Amino acid sequence: MEELTLEEKIGQLFMVGLEEKKEAQISKLIKENKIGGVVLYKKNYHTYQEMLQLINNLKKMNKNNKVPLMISIDQEGGRVNRMPPEIANLKSAAKIASTKNEEILQESGEILGAMLKQSGISMNYAPVLDICRFEEKHAIGDRAYAKTKEEVSKYALIVMKEMQKQGIIPVVKHFPGHGLTKKDSHFQIPKITAKIEQLEQEDMLPFEKAIQEGAEAVMVGHLILKDVDKKYPASLSKKVIQKYLIEKYQYKGLIITDDLKMLAIQLHYNLKRSVYKAIEAGNDIVMVGLSYNKIKRMIKYIVKEVKKGKISIDRINTSVEKILKMKEKYKITDELAKGMNIEQMNGRITKLNEQIRK
Repeated sequence: MEELTLEEKIGQLFMVGLEEKKEAQISKLIKENKIGGVVLYKKNYHTYQEMLQLINNLKKMNKNNKVPLMISIDQEGGRVNRMPPEIANLKSAAKIASTKNEEILQESGEILGAMLKQSGISMNYAPVLDICRFEEKHAIGDRAYAKTKEEVSKYALIVMKEMQKQGIIPVVKHFPGHGLTKKDSHFQIPKITAKIEQLEQEDMLPFEKAIQEGAEAVMVGHLILKDVDKKYPASLSKKVIQKYLIEKYQYKGLIITDDLKMLAIQLHYNLKRSVYKAIEAGNDIVMVGLSYNKIKRMIKYIVKEVKKGKISIDRINTSVEKILKMKEKYKITDELAKGMNIEQMNGRITKLNEQIRK
């Protein structure tokens, strides 16, 4: 901590999405702004070899920085699949959980963890803890493990723990829960009108259980809890994050925003303001998949706001300390990845998928 400048500390708070294959731009953000991590999108590569090469190039770019780079991905299986086409895809969370077989759930988590770890990835935005109360076409749909809080807690946490065993940081999502939403937060901000007491007993319960059982990273969703904060979505709301996640549930792990490039945020809030509100609210990591110039301006803006005293240095230090400790705990380094045995991994996935069909 003592070795990092203010600019380097603020860089650690940013998890940046890579636009197409613009490695030169991400290189500048890594080398000049010392960003803390990169989130991979499927559009960034076409083959597994390209994916592995990109990951290793990112690690090489970061080799002269003081803190190792976090490589993250959104790999749930089912329709949220970021792996290249030559890698077989796991069935959806709903289909895996429908077996009610704990060994199958453990194997799915182990497979997810192993394929990512061997590929040089250290964080995965999964499992989903939202309760399924909606049609399959809903933004969450079959990404949810079950229709009850008890089953979601039981099945999703098996997967969470298996990924942890493989050395991957699982990010449980989307706090405080999309179960009662109707709109897709990729495009509009869903509003939940239910009383907070009902949410605490239902949608928030799987998150409470996950925290009790060792969740170390939580993603906060872009959804408004009208009973708590009518103005800002949970991802930007100090009322939601501080009062519930931090105080009520005594959560001490990483808090991560859902992607701020989503239209739900971009259409309603100034981008600089949304990053400011996200950090002020208590998020440790701000995920943003936008252009190099926009991210550069955001980082510069936050540095300026800290220097002016609008954001306290203690707020920044708290997040940086948590990030550094997590990188150390999971032994994250810039060591190059060797990649997985595709044939062997596909064999495991195919075997598991066949068990789910039976």
